[in-house]
Amino acid sequence: MPRRYARILVVDDEVNIREALGALLQDDGYQVSTAASVEEAIRTLQRNSFHLVISDLRMNGESGLDILRCMHETCPATEMIFLTAYGTVEGAVEAMKLGAYDYIAKPVDRRRLTLLIEKALDKHRLSMENRNLRRRLSIKEEFSKIIGNSPSIRSIFKIMAEVAPTNATVLITGESGTGKELVARSIHDRSQRRDRAFVTLNCGALPDTLIESELFGYEAGAFTGANTSKIGRIEMASGGTLFLDEVGDMSMKTQVDLLRVLQDREVRRLGGIKTVKVDVRFIAATNKDLEEEIARKMFREDLYYRLDVVPIKMPSLRERREDIPLFLESFLLEFCQVHGKKVKTISEKAMESLIHYGWPGNIRELRNTIERMVLLTRSDVIEPGDLPEQVVESESRQTEIILRLDQSLEGIEKKVIRSVLSQITRNRTQAARILGISLRSLHYKIKRYGLDLE
Repeated sequence: MPRRYARILVVDDEVNIREALGALLQDDGYQVSTAASVEEAIRTLQRNSFHLVISDLRMNGESGLDILRCMHETCPATEMIFLTAYGTVEGAVEAMKLGAYDYIAKPVDRRRLTLLIEKALDKHRLSMENRNLRRRLSIKEEFSKIIGNSPSIRSIFKIMAEVAPTNATVLITGESGTGKELVARSIHDRSQRRDRAFVTLNCGALPDTLIESELFGYEAGAFTGANTSKIGRIEMASGGTLFLDEVGDMSMKTQVDLLRVLQDREVRRLGGIKTVKVDVRFIAATNKDLEEEIARKMFREDLYYRLDVVPIKMPSLRERREDIPLFLESFLLEFCQVHGKKVKTISEKAMESLIHYGWPGNIRELRNTIERMVLLTRSDVIEPGDLPEQVVESESRQTEIILRLDQSLEGIEKKVIRSVLSQITRNRTQAARILGISLRSLHYKIKRYGLDLE
């Protein structure tokens, strides 16, 4: 761990020792706080986090072991080194049995203290890495690979926990890269169908004719090249779950056929006569506004209501910025292990830039960015200069808008759209995502307000 990021608390009731040791550690590049008593040290630990505590074992009749006991409850990963005077070695040995890292006798040998501090901080780093790995594995076990602790994600976890054991159809909406498929897989993994197939079909990646044959299957001779019969994804998922990604891209004809399956729970292959009963749980996802698509006559309203039994709206990454440090921590450890790199950290300034960036590609863009930085950054600490150009540039742009209270809603909307297009991005697809509206709506508003900034 770089010294400038290590936080150390020095506790001693003798002011000369406390100040001298604090100054010594500051000269060595550490962030140092001090406390003059056990009570003050405990208050400080309850308010702030530290990597290491260096404390006298005996202070005005008080025992430094009380600090160690407090640390076990409030900050168990923090390491502790005790300072001992002549005749208190037995107490120091007891402290090590209780979990202290080590002790050093007074007067302090600077070289030994420096070595102890470095080893204790290395132990703290490894302890935190193991703890974070266990936490991520626990999250993975319960909710697949979904990461987050923001209110919006916690509310989604609650919905998932309620709906997973049922057979209810789920519609997951949200921008590309927000983790819709992970939610679908997690619901399946926690359902009674978890031992059966989880079948996926990306409706936006296939032409209409191929979607029909993939979804419903076909009989031999149904069309040119159909030499043998083939079951479709719906039949493959019988007893399990079928995940229809980008369902908003289905043709109207395919929508009619899918609606019939949802209603009757039976499927007929292309070119076939017989129907086959199926027991399938449907989970659909889309990055489109289906209500707007319905208004445009591009999506069937009856199919929408069949799919939208349990809606889950995935927030964009900019709507859950407090989760970005968790993603960074997870992705850094993952890619350092995958590519055989030494574990890296991110400086506070670089962290601020990553948190403030708009992330139009959401988690997928963030993940790719972290992998690139792990591969290309030579030092152990990722600094602002290591970040992609668009991340650094976005922070330098003005992102605050001053609005007058006497402005009309139309005037406010016009000003917000103009600011996004001029100050954040001229890419209209990204701008629409930031504004939370469809690209078609953005084009309409640009034309209406005369905001074509090209």
